[in-house]
Amino acid sequence: MRRLLPTATILITCLAVVQAETVDEVEMIREARMASNEAIARHDIESMRSILAEDYVISISTGSISRSRADHMKGFGSHFETYPDVLYVRTPTEIRISEAYPLAIERGKWTGSRTTRSGVLENGGEYTAAWRRSEEGWKIYSELYVALYCRGEEC
Repeated sequence: MRRLLPTATILITCLAVVQAETVDEVEMIREARMASNEAIARHDIESMRSILAEDYVISISTGSISRSRADHMKGFGSHFETYPDVLYVRTPTEIRISEAYPLAIERGKWTGSRTTRSGVLENGGEYTAAWRRSEEGWKIYSELYVALYCRGEEC
């Protein structure tokens, strides 16, 4: 019994440390997502790019695929020029850290709005983002956005 107490104490301490690290990792990803939302609101392409991995791939809400970070940033740049008031907000509902690899998954809801020639267009839906921990911190390497609604003349 005396041997079990120190062993149990060590195991409980290790579990607490792992759980604390996981909470910290989740918070890092949540903060990076909020920084990404803020960068979109400012139309700050460079800040947006800094959150994405070099091998980034995205399936945007309409089903089109950008197979590079550069293409995605170029697309956003054009989008910002066409719609000066465009805004997208992604709100995580779940972030899970892999127990086996330096990876994480984020799931959530997204909303978008912009003024078109026909008036305000609002859309939104759900998304999934895959994150990879690197020497530079957590980076998104893949995202999937699905539009579940669109309101406005140009939908």
